[in-house]
Amino acid sequence: MTLRLSVLFIFSFIIGHSQTVTVLEEGTKKPIVGVTIFNFEKDKFAITNLEGKASLERFDINETIYFQNLLYKKTSIKIVKSGLDFTVYLVSKIEGLNQIVISASKFEQSKRDIPQTIVNISAKDIEFENPQTSADLLESTGNVYIQKSQLGGGSPMIRGFSTNRLLITVDGVRMNNATFRGGNSQNVISIDPFTIQNTEITLGAGSVVYGSDAIGGVMSFYTQKPQLSYKDSLFFSANTAVRYASANKEKTGHLDLNFGLKKWAFLTSLSYTDFDDLRMGKHGPDDYLRTEYVETINGEDVIVQNENPRIQTPTGYDQINVLQKVRYEPKEDLSFDLGLYYTTTSSYPRYDRLLRYRDDQLRSAEWDYGPQRWFMGNLQVTKLSSSSNLYDKIQATAAYQNFQEGRFDRDFQSSIRNVREEAVDAYSLNVDFEKGLNEKSKLFYGLEYVYNHINSTGEEVDIVTNTASPTVSRYPNGSNWQSLAAYASFKYKPNTTFVFQSGLRYNHVVANADFSENNEFLNLPFNSAKLDAGALTGTAGISWIPSEMIQWKLNASTAFRAPNIDDIGKVFDSEPGSVVVPNQNLKPEYAYGGELGLKLNFDNIFVLDMATYYTFLDNALIRRNYTLNGESQILYDGELSNIQAIQNASKEWIYGFEVGMKLNISDKLRLTSQYNIIGGTEEDDGVEVPVRHIAPNFGNTHITWESGRFLIDAFAEYNNELSFNKLAPSEQSKDFIYALDANGNPYSPSWYTLNLRTRYRYSKVLTITASLENMTDQRYQTYSSGIAAPGRNLIISLRYSL
Repeated sequence: MTLRLSVLFIFSFIIGHSQTVTVLEEGTKKPIVGVTIFNFEKDKFAITNLEGKASLERFDINETIYFQNLLYKKTSIKIVKSGLDFTVYLVSKIEGLNQIVISASKFEQSKRDIPQTIVNISAKDIEFENPQTSADLLESTGNVYIQKSQLGGGSPMIRGFSTNRLLITVDGVRMNNATFRGGNSQNVISIDPFTIQNTEITLGAGSVVYGSDAIGGVMSFYTQKPQLSYKDSLFFSANTAVRYASANKEKTGHLDLNFGLKKWAFLTSLSYTDFDDLRMGKHGPDDYLRTEYVETINGEDVIVQNENPRIQTPTGYDQINVLQKVRYEPKEDLSFDLGLYYTTTSSYPRYDRLLRYRDDQLRSAEWDYGPQRWFMGNLQVTKLSSSSNLYDKIQATAAYQNFQEGRFDRDFQSSIRNVREEAVDAYSLNVDFEKGLNEKSKLFYGLEYVYNHINSTGEEVDIVTNTASPTVSRYPNGSNWQSLAAYASFKYKPNTTFVFQSGLRYNHVVANADFSENNEFLNLPFNSAKLDAGALTGTAGISWIPSEMIQWKLNASTAFRAPNIDDIGKVFDSEPGSVVVPNQNLKPEYAYGGELGLKLNFDNIFVLDMATYYTFLDNALIRRNYTLNGESQILYDGELSNIQAIQNASKEWIYGFEVGMKLNISDKLRLTSQYNIIGGTEEDDGVEVPVRHIAPNFGNTHITWESGRFLIDAFAEYNNELSFNKLAPSEQSKDFIYALDANGNPYSPSWYTLNLRTRYRYSKVLTITASLENMTDQRYQTYSSGIAAPGRNLIISLRYSL
């Protein structure tokens, strides 16, 4: 069935030669870029710009003009006579087959042309989901699994990969730096959900466009852009929001302001969040209960019985996010965008480390991450039309980032606090081009340079005498990591039903680490390490749509991850009784994979989207037992520990199946569901064992109803069990974070939650959103997490817009 014509406004508008129409999305009131406006004869055209605006001077009075965009229902208006500016609201299509995506090539492409699976989260989705953190936003898709070691956390897993085998980008700038670790990481919470315009999640390899780390997927966050007025008068808009959640007594406030002039625009955003200790659910394993904790009273550590074992003490923290953007658009096809981003948390407890026991008593009196700070400044220049023989479009992005993180731990009744702090300065430059070779072919190509410099210090502080002495730092102080790359991607589209895309990238990585300072404590057999390695990766795929009902996708790709400073030079206690030491003999790991997807669309009423994939990881960088100077143990922080190191010591085989379903029961009622099946093994001394970041089978189901001012979503989240035999060996040793089965072995139980979310638009400027999550008060933990999930949780949010 062809798409129905949706006429939102067929009435008389007053219009003149200098008049402008603004096209916004109904509901979110966000501008829609790329809407084509034309008359019945199709001999007059206009296109909305990045602010959703277009001039109608080409059109005559008494003409009917049409508004068309791939993502929205077609709309028409009849022009009557001269007058004022006006606004048109478009309704999103129910089925998003024709969505526009940016992350696949750095420039806009139709989603249907991309041979990989890409998941979109729109501004409208984000506003309704109302997530506490960006990690929670990713989890809401049903395609990304989130692990949490503490409340201030959220480590994504995609298709059996996580952390430094996944890439995070913000406005086209890679967030991954040379200290991104193989263990769980919480950097994604530095991205403020209130500032996100849309998010694109590429499932599977993305190394051709993004280079190292993009093995399992790419999470591309695009923040809001300042809106111009395009005339001499000022355009002003503002949004403010407050939110409260009962499970952790969250108190959040947000404000953003937009000032737009004819060629200049300014956007300022500020968010503050305060979290208290998290309360878990009532019904579930007693193993998760927090029966006791350590408290320092009058300078002495004592074990305190928890009055309410469901309160996970201590877990609370607070966070501030600030964003400032400036946009200058001297011409319609040329723009300059400056973005300044800053976020900081308070110190926050690493809760899973506070659960460990030694000699039948809690091991740690303190184990905190220091404030996690992230600053980024980026300048992006974009030209969308050119007569050059080399390119039609060009985009250049220069960025500087500063990451700061610390770790503070102290054993129970010990006066020595171990203090380790790190800072990374990251510089990057990207230049990306698009060139149409002919009507059927396009070339995307670009260059990238990245440079990271690491500062790392370690101290032992006596809290009684307030004296400090140096100790081994987490990373070799003064080390650096740099990458230089060039890529090219070719798109061939001979007709509307078939697309072929392929690409190649060459990456050269150089890293230098000096262990002189740490050798005083470690006695390594070397004083420095250097990595000098090249990597060639490629991809090829097709998208074939033989009819409106069927779409096939087939893609093959290679990807890589070059060892970073975390792999080469890290020193830390990886697990109870073990310590990781540097290894100078590392080389890149390579992934070889394929994906087959099938989408069935039955008249936009029932849509089934399926994909199966397989990935082989060679020379996998994993943690294994190691020796130093012939010794297998070393004294670290006063404890005799087994020596481990990151090594190219394994191979991994990962496979899975994903299925998504949409059933549009009526214009108001819709059923959607997503389910993921993942499996995989890795080689461990000639024996195949489960891979650590293979999540249990998981999914969700939503029933949504929208009518007038109301939107209601009743949904379930569910997760299969992972038995003891299906846990990776490294997870089997972490019995302190898992439930115990009938044999006393750790395992990850199955769980489900029932949830209800509703939104009511009280007026054009005031919106109320309320959610009741985990209504049956289940006590559960997501796989590999060190903290139990929230129990029954009432979330209320008010949003006011001008």
